[in-house]
Amino acid sequence: MTTTDPRPLTGEPIALDLLNTRWMRDGVLTDLFAGAGDAGLTRVEGVALWLRSTGLDDRFRADPPTLIHLLTAREALARAVADPADAGARALVDAVLEHGRIRATLTSEGPGERAEFADPAWGPAWTAARGYLDLLTAAPDRIRTCASESCVLRFYDTSRNGTRRWCSMTACGNRAKASRHYARTRER
Repeated sequence: MTTTDPRPLTGEPIALDLLNTRWMRDGVLTDLFAGAGDAGLTRVEGVALWLRSTGLDDRFRADPPTLIHLLTAREALARAVADPADAGARALVDAVLEHGRIRATLTSEGPGERAEFADPAWGPAWTAARGYLDLLTAAPDRIRTCASESCVLRFYDTSRNGTRRWCSMTACGNRAKASRHYARTRER
Protein backbone atom coordinates (compact mmCIF):
# COMPACT_ATOMS: atom_id res chain seq x y z
CA MET A 1 0.00 0.00 0.00
CA THR A 2 1.24 3.49 -0.82
CA THR A 3 1.89 5.80 2.11
CA THR A 4 1.78 8.98 0.04
CA ASP A 5 -1.55 10.70 -0.33
CA PRO A 6 -2.08 11.14 -4.10
CA ARG A 7 -4.58 13.98 -3.73
CA PRO A 8 -3.52 17.42 -4.96
CA LEU A 9 -5.05 19.23 -1.97
CA THR A 10 -4.94 17.97 1.60
CA GLY A 11 -5.11 19.55 5.02
CA GLU A 12 -8.42 21.34 4.57
CA PRO A 13 -10.98 21.19 7.38
CA ILE A 14 -12.22 17.61 7.65
CA ALA A 15 -15.57 18.15 5.88
CA LEU A 16 -13.86 19.66 2.85
CA ASP A 17 -11.02 17.15 3.04
CA LEU A 18 -13.63 14.40 2.69
CA LEU A 19 -15.06 16.14 -0.39
CA ASN A 20 -11.52 16.38 -1.76
CA THR A 21 -11.24 12.60 -1.90
CA ARG A 22 -12.51 13.16 -5.46
CA TRP A 23 -10.33 15.25 -7.77
CA MET A 24 -9.49 15.71 -11.43
CA ARG A 25 -6.32 14.13 -12.78
CA ASP A 26 -5.54 14.70 -16.45
CA GLY A 27 -9.21 15.48 -17.13
CA VAL A 28 -10.51 12.35 -15.40
CA LEU A 29 -12.38 12.31 -12.09
CA THR A 30 -10.30 10.30 -9.63
CA ASP A 31 -11.67 8.92 -6.36
CA LEU A 32 -9.50 7.92 -3.40
CA PHE A 33 -12.29 5.61 -2.22
CA ALA A 34 -12.70 3.90 -5.60
CA GLY A 35 -9.21 2.48 -5.82
CA ALA A 36 -7.46 5.72 -6.93
CA GLY A 37 -6.22 4.22 -10.17
CA ASP A 38 -2.45 4.51 -10.58
CA ALA A 39 -1.93 4.97 -6.82
CA GLY A 40 -2.55 1.23 -6.57
CA LEU A 41 -4.96 1.49 -3.64
CA THR A 42 -7.93 -0.69 -2.86
CA ARG A 43 -11.07 1.06 -1.66
CA VAL A 44 -10.41 0.23 1.99
CA GLU A 45 -6.73 1.24 1.63
CA GLY A 46 -7.98 4.59 0.34
CA VAL A 47 -10.06 4.95 3.51
CA ALA A 48 -7.01 4.00 5.62
CA LEU A 49 -4.93 6.63 3.85
CA TRP A 50 -7.63 9.28 4.36
CA LEU A 51 -8.00 8.38 8.04
CA ARG A 52 -4.24 8.67 8.46
CA SER A 53 -4.05 12.01 6.64
CA THR A 54 -6.84 13.47 8.81
CA GLY A 55 -5.45 12.09 12.07
CA LEU A 56 -8.45 9.83 12.64
CA ASP A 57 -6.57 6.56 12.21
CA ASP A 58 -5.88 6.27 15.94
CA ARG A 59 -9.63 6.23 16.74
CA PHE A 60 -11.28 4.52 13.78
CA ARG A 61 -10.72 1.49 11.56
CA ALA A 62 -10.64 1.38 7.80
CA ASP A 63 -13.14 -1.30 6.86
CA PRO A 64 -16.04 -1.76 4.42
CA PRO A 65 -18.73 -0.32 6.76
CA THR A 66 -16.62 2.79 7.38
CA LEU A 67 -16.17 3.17 3.62
CA ILE A 68 -19.93 2.97 3.03
CA HIS A 69 -20.63 5.55 5.74
CA LEU A 70 -17.93 7.90 4.40
CA LEU A 71 -19.44 7.68 0.91
CA THR A 72 -22.85 8.52 2.40
CA ALA A 73 -21.41 11.53 4.26
CA ARG A 74 -19.41 12.68 1.24
CA GLU A 75 -22.52 12.72 -0.96
CA ALA A 76 -24.54 14.54 1.72
CA LEU A 77 -21.81 17.15 2.20
CA ALA A 78 -21.30 17.60 -1.54
CA ARG A 79 -24.98 18.38 -1.97
CA ALA A 80 -25.08 20.68 1.06
CA VAL A 81 -22.00 22.63 -0.02
CA ALA A 82 -23.26 22.92 -3.60
CA ASP A 83 -26.65 24.27 -2.49
CA PRO A 84 -26.97 25.25 1.18
CA ALA A 85 -30.67 26.03 0.64
CA ASP A 86 -31.42 22.44 -0.48
CA ALA A 87 -33.66 20.94 2.23
CA GLY A 88 -32.95 17.44 0.94
CA ALA A 89 -29.20 17.99 1.33
CA ARG A 90 -29.70 19.26 4.87
CA ALA A 91 -31.76 16.16 5.65
CA LEU A 92 -28.95 13.93 4.35
CA VAL A 93 -26.39 15.69 6.56
CA ASP A 94 -28.77 15.40 9.53
CA ALA A 95 -29.15 11.67 8.80
CA VAL A 96 -25.37 11.25 9.12
CA LEU A 97 -25.35 13.32 12.32
CA GLU A 98 -28.01 11.01 13.82
CA HIS A 99 -25.28 8.37 14.21
CA GLY A 100 -23.30 10.22 16.87
CA ARG A 101 -23.59 12.66 19.71
CA ILE A 102 -21.49 14.91 21.88
CA ARG A 103 -21.21 14.08 25.55
CA ALA A 104 -20.13 16.82 27.93
CA THR A 105 -17.22 15.78 30.15
CA LEU A 106 -15.06 17.19 32.90
CA THR A 107 -11.37 16.74 32.24
CA SER A 108 -8.29 17.68 34.23
CA GLU A 109 -8.13 20.83 32.07
CA GLY A 110 -11.79 21.70 32.72
CA PRO A 111 -14.98 21.27 30.69
CA GLY A 112 -14.68 19.12 27.60
CA GLU A 113 -16.61 17.17 25.02
CA ARG A 114 -16.40 13.62 23.73
CA ALA A 115 -18.04 12.22 20.62
CA GLU A 116 -19.93 8.95 21.07
CA PHE A 117 -21.18 6.52 18.46
CA ALA A 118 -23.46 3.49 18.77
CA ASP A 119 -21.57 2.10 15.76
CA PRO A 120 -17.91 3.24 15.58
CA ALA A 121 -17.93 2.72 11.79
CA TRP A 122 -19.98 5.94 11.61
CA GLY A 123 -17.32 7.90 13.52
CA PRO A 124 -15.32 9.33 10.59
CA ALA A 125 -18.46 10.19 8.59
CA TRP A 126 -20.08 11.85 11.61
CA THR A 127 -16.86 13.74 12.40
CA ALA A 128 -16.80 15.17 8.86
CA ALA A 129 -20.49 16.17 9.03
CA ARG A 130 -19.91 17.77 12.43
CA GLY A 131 -16.92 19.60 10.96
CA TYR A 132 -19.20 21.05 8.30
CA LEU A 133 -21.44 22.48 11.03
CA ASP A 134 -18.36 24.08 12.59
CA LEU A 135 -17.48 25.72 9.25
CA LEU A 136 -21.03 27.02 8.90
CA THR A 137 -20.84 28.47 12.39
CA ALA A 138 -17.45 30.13 11.80
CA ALA A 139 -17.83 31.62 8.30
CA PRO A 140 -20.04 29.86 5.74
CA ASP A 141 -19.06 32.36 3.03
CA ARG A 142 -15.45 31.12 3.25
CA ILE A 143 -16.35 27.63 1.96
CA ARG A 144 -15.28 27.77 -1.69
CA THR A 145 -14.98 25.76 -4.86
CA CYS A 146 -11.82 26.24 -6.92
CA ALA A 147 -12.42 28.82 -9.67
CA SER A 148 -10.81 26.57 -12.28
CA GLU A 149 -13.45 25.07 -14.56
CA SER A 150 -11.46 21.85 -14.69
CA CYS A 151 -11.18 21.45 -10.88
CA VAL A 152 -13.68 20.02 -8.40
CA LEU A 153 -11.75 20.71 -5.19
CA ARG A 154 -13.17 22.63 -2.23
CA PHE A 155 -11.27 24.77 0.23
CA TYR A 156 -11.82 26.98 3.24
CA ASP A 157 -10.63 30.49 2.45
CA THR A 158 -8.33 31.60 5.26
CA SER A 159 -6.89 34.55 3.36
CA ARG A 160 -6.99 37.85 5.23
CA ASN A 161 -9.37 39.57 2.83
CA GLY A 162 -11.36 36.45 1.89
CA THR A 163 -10.67 36.60 -1.84
CA ARG A 164 -8.86 33.31 -2.49
CA ARG A 165 -10.07 31.79 -5.76
CA TRP A 166 -7.92 28.73 -6.37
CA CYS A 167 -7.48 25.46 -4.51
CA SER A 168 -3.76 26.00 -5.07
CA MET A 169 -1.96 28.91 -6.64
CA THR A 170 0.83 26.57 -7.77
CA ALA A 171 -1.61 24.35 -9.66
CA CYS A 172 -4.92 25.84 -10.77
CA GLY A 173 -3.94 29.46 -10.18
CA ASN A 174 -0.79 29.20 -12.31
CA ARG A 175 -2.65 27.35 -15.08
CA ALA A 176 -5.23 30.13 -15.21
CA LYS A 177 -2.56 32.83 -15.27
CA ALA A 178 -0.64 31.00 -18.01
CA SER A 179 -3.83 30.57 -20.03
CA ARG A 180 -4.66 34.29 -19.77
CA HIS A 181 -1.09 35.18 -20.74
CA TYR A 182 -1.23 32.84 -23.74
CA ALA A 183 -4.55 34.37 -24.83
CA ARG A 184 -3.16 37.91 -24.56
CA THR A 185 0.03 37.10 -26.51
CA ARG A 186 -1.98 35.27 -29.15
CA GLU A 187 -4.24 38.32 -29.69
CA ARG A 188 -1.21 40.47 -30.49
